[in-house]
Amino acid sequence: MDFSEADKKLIVELQKDLPLVSRPFAELGERVGLSEAEVLERLNSWQESGALRRVGAALRHRAVGFVANAMIVWRAPEERIGEVGELFAALPEVTHCYERDMLPDWPYNLYTMVHAKSEDECRALAAKLAEMADVDDYDILSSYAELKKSSMSYFAD
Repeated sequence: MDFSEADKKLIVELQKDLPLVSRPFAELGERVGLSEAEVLERLNSWQESGALRRVGAALRHRAVGFVANAMIVWRAPEERIGEVGELFAALPEVTHCYERDMLPDWPYNLYTMVHAKSEDECRALAAKLAEMADVDDYDILSSYAELKKSSMSYFAD
């Protein structure tokens, strides 16, 4: 795609933290000389063309007290994987839910990420999910450090 100089400035701003104000896209527009409507129009256009997949927010979960994190891996019956995945994905405690192919030495096909205030809470949540979905073949992979998260950076020079 061909991006104008205003587009490039907007892209640079979008790669930073969104301002914590009631109208963040109006503020971004002010920074780059565009109106809020022009910012939203560009975002919609980029999304329709496939150049932009999404604008997302990342919660720094450790900073707000969720210090226990676990990837719960499930061996869901193939004929129920869609049903189980939708059940898990609809829960507020589950921040990520996705299906993967099983491997010969790794028999799990459904993955859920949860955040809690303790490892005991993560274990209790896994038990709750297992009971809800009637799937008892799972393992809990806890994380003990938060790795730096970063995205691609465009037009940053």
